[in-house]
Amino acid sequence: MILVYGLGRSGLGVLRFLRRRGLSARFYDDRPQEREVAEAMALGFAPDWALEGSYREVVAAPGVPLGHPHLEALRKRGAWVLGEAELAFRLSPTPIVGITGTAGKTSTTLFTAHLLRGQGLKALEGGNVDPPLVEVVDAAEVAVAELSSFQLERVHAFRPRVAVLLNLGVDHLDRHGSLEAYHTAKLNLLKNLTPEDALVYNEADPKVREAARSSPARLYPFSPGDDPRTSNLQAALQATRAYLDLLGRPLDEKALEASLRTLPEAPHRFQVFARKGKVVFIDDSIATRTAAVAAALRAAPAPIAWILGGEDKGADLEALRPLLPRVRVALAIGRDGPKMAASLGEGVEVVVIGEREGRKAMERAVAEALRRLEEGSVLLAPLAASFDQFQDYKDRARAFREAVFALGGEPWTPSTS
Repeated sequence: MILVYGLGRSGLGVLRFLRRRGLSARFYDDRPQEREVAEAMALGFAPDWALEGSYREVVAAPGVPLGHPHLEALRKRGAWVLGEAELAFRLSPTPIVGITGTAGKTSTTLFTAHLLRGQGLKALEGGNVDPPLVEVVDAAEVAVAELSSFQLERVHAFRPRVAVLLNLGVDHLDRHGSLEAYHTAKLNLLKNLTPEDALVYNEADPKVREAARSSPARLYPFSPGDDPRTSNLQAALQATRAYLDLLGRPLDEKALEASLRTLPEAPHRFQVFARKGKVVFIDDSIATRTAAVAAALRAAPAPIAWILGGEDKGADLEALRPLLPRVRVALAIGRDGPKMAASLGEGVEVVVIGEREGRKAMERAVAEALRRLEEGSVLLAPLAASFDQFQDYKDRARAFREAVFALGGEPWTPSTS
């Protein structure tokens, strides 16, 4: 018997994947949502709220830490804990292009799938980017998977045909406990590669380069540029070439040129989406690292009402101090927002949004921002994970957009700027 631990988009995707195969399972969630429970039961699965069943495997959602007491107890009773990437690899024959790194995963994943489709392959993206990998792997000719450290820390035999390692920086120290543990999780992407597989890697990152040179896989280095989008595109181009090489197919240069003219954009990455009078609203919900937030604070029109907070990942706020003169007010949401905002110093007004429910907190944050701004921008660049109040960063972005339009924001287009 299989236990699916954690619903949300990943857990529900796993249940649909299991149902297609006629496999029995039960489910559990620490914070069950009525709608998700109803959907799981409609699929034909029953809950195990007491966790009393005997399970061979536990498919744990990425948001559930491996050290969770319930997972520890299940392990002691003989269960093997894995994630959706491992499950997809084990139960589907579809080859996988696996992509990870501290920054650039989403864009590289979208670019790679787009370029492979342009070469005539039915490539579908999933994983950390919507939809879950298990939702696309059966329908794809090749699945392109964005893989977070949370997903990679629970793989065992997982082996992508093409692995893409973009960079190894600092992130998720709150979850992994140390930089070494975080990097170890990322490098799980490479641990099962063989000489029949390919590894695309950033030759300018010393840690990435060292890991690549010890891999038996065929190596495809790329050189990053100053523009992250260009760097991600270089990685995607190499991933496309590598997969075509594995198939023994040449690259169609004319098709590539056409694909490059229609590259997709990653959602919720510094998107100006609404305005109210002279105030614009910017959704950068994916900005959870210091470098990304710094870029957002530089680019957003001042004065800025900055919405930050959630689950602190160990971010370095000191590096943001030179940009704080652009900030009119910091609106602190979520579990760690007040602590994070307090460390900004006395030069920035801080408003602590105390509502515990995510959508109520976001609506109040937007309202407080509008009280203080006659021009400038309201920027959601949280510098923190979303799981304390939202399902994921996309759910947080939806809450922000809903609040903006509920309070009188109007859709923004370049012609209205």
